[in-house]
Amino acid sequence: MKIATWNVNSIRIRLEQVTEWLTHNAVDVLCLQETKVIDAEFPRSPFEEMGYHLYLSGQKSYNGVAIISRQPLLDVTSGFRAILQDLPPEWDEQKRVITGVIDGIRIVNLYVPNGAAVGTEKYEYKLRWLTVLREYLRLLLLSQPDMCVCGDFNIAPEAKDIHEQVSTENHIMATETERQALRDILALGFADAFRKFTSEGGNYSWWDYRAAAFRRNLGWRIDHHYLTPILYERAKSCIIDAAPRKLTQPSDHVPVIVEF
Repeated sequence: MKIATWNVNSIRIRLEQVTEWLTHNAVDVLCLQETKVIDAEFPRSPFEEMGYHLYLSGQKSYNGVAIISRQPLLDVTSGFRAILQDLPPEWDEQKRVITGVIDGIRIVNLYVPNGAAVGTEKYEYKLRWLTVLREYLRLLLLSQPDMCVCGDFNIAPEAKDIHEQVSTENHIMATETERQALRDILALGFADAFRKFTSEGGNYSWWDYRAAAFRRNLGWRIDHHYLTPILYERAKSCIIDAAPRKLTQPSDHVPVIVEF
């Protein structure tokens, strides 16, 4: 089985690129983030014509997640409150979480908040969101121990996941507080699939549109697959496909694919 994650930064703008990529990359599941479209306006037919099933949780102009699967998924839910029912409704106003089960594997597709800048209200929201995510995953694990949690985490776990050293005190996506929040989540029993196969730095999944960042490889590794122990042992590869970043008007992120 191959599972891919890709922040497409608007599915309608990137539709042709995504369908073309699927034509040449026969993944079983594609998890998308930042679809930026309400469910009723998601371009379903190109994917359905390719034989895929679609599971959507979108909103206008911002956020939005989707799972595109060769096989039908079971137990599909979106948002935290499907599991954490006591949460206030505002926690699911931003469409950032969708999950379903395929072949006994629960896939959780996430778009973690960016946080804007250290010390801002959005940064504090990101930290609270990660705390809620930990509890959400803890409860999911009680019923489904084999899990792949993937998506745009907006966190570079280590210094080698960034093109150069930055101050972890004030650089968004690299602060020690964000990294600790991620480590707290991974302590539930998750491991980084990419790092099972590649220990070196210089491997990135996101490049800023500015300053010729992609051409100069000034990137960050912020898109991840985190696996529970049995899946981690079964994983045969995890790669970053930078080819779509070379296209005209690409997303600033590229696909990351894990294979079992």
